[in-house]
Amino acid sequence: MTVYVFGHRNPDTDAICSALAYADLLQRTSRPDAIAACCGAPNRRTEYALNRARLSAPRIIMDVRPEVADVCKRNPIVAYDDEVFNEIYERMQENDIGAVPVLDHEGRFLGLLTLLDLMRVIFEGDDDAVAARQVNSSVDKIIDVLNGEVQHGVNTAECENLMIMVGAMSAEGFTKRLYQNEPSKLLVVSGNRPTIQLPALEHGVRVLVVTGGYELSPGLLQLAKLNNVSVVKSNFDTATTTMRIKSARRIASAIQADCLTLSSKLPVEDAREIVDSSRQKLFPVLDDQGKLFGVLSKSDLVNPPRPKLILVDHNELSQAVQGADESEIVEVLDHHRLGGNLKSDQPIRFVNEPVGSTCTLVARQFRAAGIDPSPGIALCMASGIISDTLHLRSPTTTDVDRDILDWLTTRVSVDMDEFVREFFEVGSALQSQPAARVVREDCKEFVDRGHRFSISQIEEIGFELFWQRNDELLEALRALTKERSLDFSALLVTDIISNGSLLLMSHEPEFWEAINYPRLERNLYQLDSVVSRKKQLLPLISRLLEAAGDPVGSR
Repeated sequence: MTVYVFGHRNPDTDAICSALAYADLLQRTSRPDAIAACCGAPNRRTEYALNRARLSAPRIIMDVRPEVADVCKRNPIVAYDDEVFNEIYERMQENDIGAVPVLDHEGRFLGLLTLLDLMRVIFEGDDDAVAARQVNSSVDKIIDVLNGEVQHGVNTAECENLMIMVGAMSAEGFTKRLYQNEPSKLLVVSGNRPTIQLPALEHGVRVLVVTGGYELSPGLLQLAKLNNVSVVKSNFDTATTTMRIKSARRIASAIQADCLTLSSKLPVEDAREIVDSSRQKLFPVLDDQGKLFGVLSKSDLVNPPRPKLILVDHNELSQAVQGADESEIVEVLDHHRLGGNLKSDQPIRFVNEPVGSTCTLVARQFRAAGIDPSPGIALCMASGIISDTLHLRSPTTTDVDRDILDWLTTRVSVDMDEFVREFFEVGSALQSQPAARVVREDCKEFVDRGHRFSISQIEEIGFELFWQRNDELLEALRALTKERSLDFSALLVTDIISNGSLLLMSHEPEFWEAINYPRLERNLYQLDSVVSRKKQLLPLISRLLEAAGDPVGSR
């Protein structure tokens, strides 16, 4: 089963690059089914790094909860609207099923057909003498259900409405009734009774079925040919022949066009609620174009498969892709604090080390395994380290990061000095993104002492663009706080040149009075030498919350 390697929501360069690189390592070692994924599009800086590395971005998956497409049966047994009861009944018996979806010959889904519906096709109208005798079919279909032989055939493939008339009465009574009906619509069933067959042929009926294995005499057959009467030989007795002819009725009238269908993209949990409240046994599954994707029965929902995930650059479910809490987490590779309520049914591999970048941990595994990354993967991992450590200038930087970056630099095929300069120049979110996107681009949510809040971070060259847009950024932060029902939201704007930051708050919580940094204006603070969300800002907020002790309240 596929295992997805996921970075956190609103992924930054380290999250995306570590997912790509770790999936590559797993594919080359223990998990050929590993696939890199992300729950958000790469930002411009990450796109630049991937383009230079000639790598495609991970697959974007916003929700990993199992969908109906993951559990339904593909390529089901189907019926077509021009088929007849006997064909579908035999197909159901052969495959031991009680219902089938019905399509037209262009593949459009028309409805559902059950075995009970098929029985109604045979017996419908039995309380109405006229309806009970009507059959919508073709001579060819009738021949098939009778396993019959054709003595003479006229337009045998044409589908038409026929009226069954059984010659089981006196010849006089039969002839009287015969002339009360339109001959072109009549299908006469008769045993070896020339007194019945002759008037039927003279009247020019549409079909004459001779039962009991008998054939028309040469003279009567010649009359049939003169009057364009199709003649079919049946080896069954008259009663059985009549019943089988009824089974040659087309199924179109019995199709349940108003049946309940499911979307292939519907989450399994949502589908379970729909299915459990319905008496329907089989549920056609349709794709986005309304075409049949598969079929689902209630038993398919008993134990749906759980997606397998490897989390990189995060370990908190609040930061993970939606549905992670319903998935099987098989491994975590991270460099952040422990937080959230991550649990597992069985022991898992959990690597969490105080280094500057998750890409450092991935590259170290490449080196420990004696596997040289390709130049593209090497540059990908170097990008993650450069981004998260501000090219080794962040206080989160360790000797391990420096050592690993040196090792990767010998394996890339670009000029690293030029790459680093362009990497930081190209990634100005304030220059290219609307305010709502800026505050969500690299946004992480945290829960600390019962408080829920978010911290977003962007890196810029200088603060000039921030001062031009600080009002709209504040409004975007407040909208984010309301949208996600947070206690507050913060945006850390880091200047790569000065190694300092500005901190913009959606509002100032009560506990914020204890912060020991200059306040430039309401909701805005100057944080010199603070460049790390993980190692500097988050611990600061945690200390303030611990000192306050009371629930967050805004001024």
